Amino acid sequence: MPHVKRRTSRTSTPRMSRTSTSRLRAGPFAYAVLVLVTLGSLFPLVWTAIAASRDNERLAETPPPFWFGGNLFANMSTAWNDANMGKALLNTTLVAGTVAASTVLFATLAGFAFAKLRFRAKNTLLLLVIGTMMVPPQLSVVPLFMAVAKLEWTNQLQAVILPMMVSAFGVFFMRQYLTAALPTELVEAARVDGAHSLRVVWHVVFPAARPAMAVLGMLTFVMAWNEFFWPIIALTQDNPTVQVALTGLGKGYIPDESVIMAGALLGTLPLLLAFTVFGKQIVGGIMQGAVKG
Repeated sequence: MPHVKRRTSRTSTPRMSRTSTSRLRAGPFAYAVLVLVTLGSLFPLVWTAIAASRDNERLAETPPPFWFGGNLFANMSTAWNDANMGKALLNTTLVAGTVAASTVLFATLAGFAFAKLRFRAKNTLLLLVIGTMMVPPQLSVVPLFMAVAKLEWTNQLQAVILPMMVSAFGVFFMRQYLTAALPTELVEAARVDGAHSLRVVWHVVFPAARPAMAVLGMLTFVMAWNEFFWPIIALTQDNPTVQVALTGLGKGYIPDESVIMAGALLGTLPLLLAFTVFGKQIVGGIMQGAVKG
């Protein structure tokens, strides 16, 4: 029999297109937009520093100054002494840190309960929690102040800390995150292995929720640091937070705007330092939660 050669058909492997393999590169328009956004974001901070380095007479002139002067440290020293800024920074750090830690803890526990646990009236309770976000905080000032006065907590830090120890936004935020990021099978497997509720939370829930906890902690810390409405009611200049202390700089027949700006700059520097130190960890936590393996 004649020898028959069998041809083997080569199956060509599909090649990925260049557009899918090459990285997306930003064009000139994207760079222009980013530059404009960056300049717009930095302008308030730069203007605060410029105004803090001038005197009141120069700030009242037209056009206003657009470059730094030589009175920055003198104005900061005046603001530090007149506003009791040292005690205000210490109090605000304590208040913001405690509020951020408690909000992250309680919001994570409540978010896990609403996301993965089964109990009666779960949806109704969740709707009630979300509904509290629609109530203006001004409506609760009178009963809250009456409670604080009855407990003799006026002009004390616990009067500011306790009402902000957990937020409806934090509960809803953690519930939405854990619903998608935490598999129910993982919780059930831990239950089958004999883990009790605290162990499940510590070894399963907290590691899965770490990226969202970092974001929520950052947002809550900034919110508590900048809180003004309730602290100005509950505290005085003798035991102030930063926002309360800054109100003492605007007194007088002609307020010294340069000193006020110097005090605002002093109150902003700790936030900038916190973002500089923990910025990589926060962004890394966000990316860890965004990338699914």
